[in-house]
Amino acid sequence: MSGQQSNLVVGVPNPTTKTTPHTPPESPTETQIKAVDGVEKQKQQQESQEQPQQQLNIQKTRGNSTRNDSLAIPLSPTLGNHNTIEVPATRSPDAHAELYMHNLSAAPSLKERRLSRNSFGASLPIPRSKRQSRLSSVTFPGVAEALQDANGTLPLKPTREFLADRVQDIHSEKVEKVKNMSFVFDIDGVLVHGDRLIPEGKKVLDMLNGDNELGIKIPHIFLTNGSGKPELARTEQLSKILQNPISTDQFIQSHTPMRALAEYYNTVLVVGGEGYRCREVAEEYGFKDVVVPNDIVAWDPSIAPYRVFTEEERATSRPRDFTKCNIEAIMVFSDSRDYATDMQIMVDLLRSENGRLGTVAKDPVSQRIPVYFSQGDLLCPTEHPTPRMSQGAFRIGLEAMYKALTGVDLERVVYGKPEMATYKYADEVIASWMEQIHGEEKIPQNIYMIGDNPASDIVGGNLYGWNTCLVRTGVFQGGENDEENPANFGVFANVWEAVTAACRKELGDDFKFKWDDRVNPLNMNASAIE
Repeated sequence: MSGQQSNLVVGVPNPTTKTTPHTPPESPTETQIKAVDGVEKQKQQQESQEQPQQQLNIQKTRGNSTRNDSLAIPLSPTLGNHNTIEVPATRSPDAHAELYMHNLSAAPSLKERRLSRNSFGASLPIPRSKRQSRLSSVTFPGVAEALQDANGTLPLKPTREFLADRVQDIHSEKVEKVKNMSFVFDIDGVLVHGDRLIPEGKKVLDMLNGDNELGIKIPHIFLTNGSGKPELARTEQLSKILQNPISTDQFIQSHTPMRALAEYYNTVLVVGGEGYRCREVAEEYGFKDVVVPNDIVAWDPSIAPYRVFTEEERATSRPRDFTKCNIEAIMVFSDSRDYATDMQIMVDLLRSENGRLGTVAKDPVSQRIPVYFSQGDLLCPTEHPTPRMSQGAFRIGLEAMYKALTGVDLERVVYGKPEMATYKYADEVIASWMEQIHGEEKIPQNIYMIGDNPASDIVGGNLYGWNTCLVRTGVFQGGENDEENPANFGVFANVWEAVTAACRKELGDDFKFKWDDRVNPLNMNASAIE
């Protein structure tokens, strides 16, 4: 993972995809070349009046362009010490609003598309450095002393850990199979509904954390499009609900990979979440100057005329004169709690000159700042009987509003499932977690994605070459399988049914999902637990 290259683009092949030899196109004839040259010369003459201003606007952006139709991601100010990987985007940066809207007030612009600072959806940065393993540094005070008596010998009464080690030594082949598989869990709609436990979720984690015939930890991580809290706060909350320990080192929220963007931007607007939690998240990620919508409303309440701004909110905000600073990017970390205010401020910034409030850009594209969304789910399961609108719905509304006002489509970058960058980051987390629990830094060959949303969990896992399991406890409530994005391993009533089916496939039909405390180390043999 080391290196000094500042713009490393990593592609991950789908192991199920067959490649075909590349056939070079036929060489054009001389007549075709002359015809194309004539069209190009005519086009250049038509654009000659606009080209100087276009180039001036482009030069004001950060970074260098290597594409014909868009600019590259602005280079990190650290340059040679770049600490990110840029993963090719799965989704187009073009807006989806056209599919959901009727003709609005502004007719589509006939102006030729300009180069845009926000048209770099060809790659998404993720953190380059793998999470540091604590395997060699973890100590357990008192354990060494507790395992010895006054004479320095081991106690007569065995512990479950010793028994499990003995069982695993005898069944080493099955242990190797365990280490060659991993589960990746969505959370909402699979393990919990909001703050309410799905009973099978606890049962599954009990088993994966050692309550099985081998007494072994079966590798698993959590990959959620949920967001809005620091990773530590969310894992502590989930640990209480699921009654099982969850480490931040095995946990990925939708905005977790966006920590890589701290290398690219200084002043950013962070949108979404409760109170100032998302500012806290961004600052933990290393962003130096984090603005939230409340800061802007406190500076100029007229910017959101329908907002009732309390004195408590004003006292905790950080107002400044935003006509004297440039906001370099917008980042939607979580679901908006105030659509009207957040959309108004975002549209103002997207229409401004390079992110300076109080201005309106002459060219709504070349001077537009980039906007990122941490995920694209249209719906999210909650305690409510039917799924609620999520960040994807907010994004579609923003896209429609922007096009109505400018006549051009809004380009944007979307992280989260099913984006390949998120799955690539999941590989890094799985390998690091494998090192922590089993001392082997590797990516297992048999990975199972357990999710409830065909449009994110399943399509992303399928594209990445994972086994996919669809459960009926969340968004999906359809027939035998989803018609557009079917799960390749199957559809299951709940997470327990999915996990046990996968374990039987990898470990055998006779694998037992419960530890037997009656195992006796004195007469242990290969058939003791069968």
